[in-house]
Amino acid sequence: MKKANETVAAMKKADPGLDKFFSGAVGYAMFPKVGKGAVGVGGAHGSGVLFEGGKATGKTTMSQVTVGFQLGGQTYSEVVFFESDTTLANFKHGDFSFAAQVSAVAIRAGASANVKFQDGVAVFTMVKGGLMYEASVGGQKFGYQPFSTKPAEPKK
Repeated sequence: MKKANETVAAMKKADPGLDKFFSGAVGYAMFPKVGKGAVGVGGAHGSGVLFEGGKATGKTTMSQVTVGFQLGGQTYSEVVFFESDTTLANFKHGDFSFAAQVSAVAIRAGASANVKFQDGVAVFTMVKGGLMYEASVGGQKFGYQPFSTKPAEPKK
C-alpha cells in the first residue's frame, strides 16, 4: 500500500495534470513496479492495488506475454484509470484485458493534457529503469482480489 501511494505522489509530481484522472476516474489500478523483459518473446508481471473513490479496495495483478520484435528489459510503474462503473466492474470480475490497440502514455510534464479515455480506460506508465525496444500494453491480463471485509477472529 505504501509503495502504491508513493507512486501516485511521484506520478503527480512528474505530471501535475494527472490529478484530473486521479480525482475524476471512478477507480484506478496502481502497479508500483512492473518487471518486463524480452528477446523476441517477452513477458511482464506486476502486483498492485485497486482504488475506488480514493480508497484501496483490493489487490490486483498484471501479466503480459508478447511476441514480435522486442529486446531488453525494464522496470516501470503503471496506472490504469477506469472511466465508468461498468469498466471497473469488468476489471473486478476478471473480464478485463487490453486489446492490441490500447497503448500507454509515458508520464512526463504535460503528457496528460490531451489524453482521453479509450474503451473506458486511460493508461500511464513511468519508467523506473532499464532499456527496452517495445512499449505496448496490448495483451495485458489482470486479476483482482478484494481485501477481506470480515473482522478478524478473536484469539482464544
